Amino acid sequence: MITKTPWIERKFAFDTPAGLFPCILERLRGTPARISALVSDIPAELYTRKPDKGWTIQQHIGHLASVEELFDNRLTQFIDGAEELIAADMTNQKTEAMNYNQMSMDEVLTLFRTVRGTFVKRLEEVEATIVERSAFHPRLKKPMRLIDLVFFTAEHDDNHLADIVELWNGWK
Repeated sequence: MITKTPWIERKFAFDTPAGLFPCILERLRGTPARISALVSDIPAELYTRKPDKGWTIQQHIGHLASVEELFDNRLTQFIDGAEELIAADMTNQKTEAMNYNQMSMDEVLTLFRTVRGTFVKRLEEVEATIVERSAFHPRLKKPMRLIDLVFFTAEHDDNHLADIVELWNGWK
């Protein structure tokens, strides 16, 4: 099996054609359903099982809900014409503070489905001219367009889904 590149080491070209916006938007819309289908095959007692390092399955899903606020704030920045995007909290304090392992899986899934639905609805309402609007991404040290943010978010989702699958495969 190929080892997954850690998220922090990922490089992005940010050259996605604007015409793929509707397709990537559908990827974002479908993430909650993909996660629900994935965890339905995993025994519930493994949802909060702590791996040797990193987050539990439930924390990975909760993290996606937590960072949605960042992505939504960045969307607002694109709409407002900001020159530089706010930086992510790379310590993930919000994810840690939410105590996702103390919630039920249904609560975590509902939270993610709700915040993602709000984000997707806002993206659907964005004027076409904003899709290619650009702002500087502070960690990656390069300009990012709104279409790139949407792609980046979808890739971030898939990164965490791959982590969940890796955990599950390790416990089978």
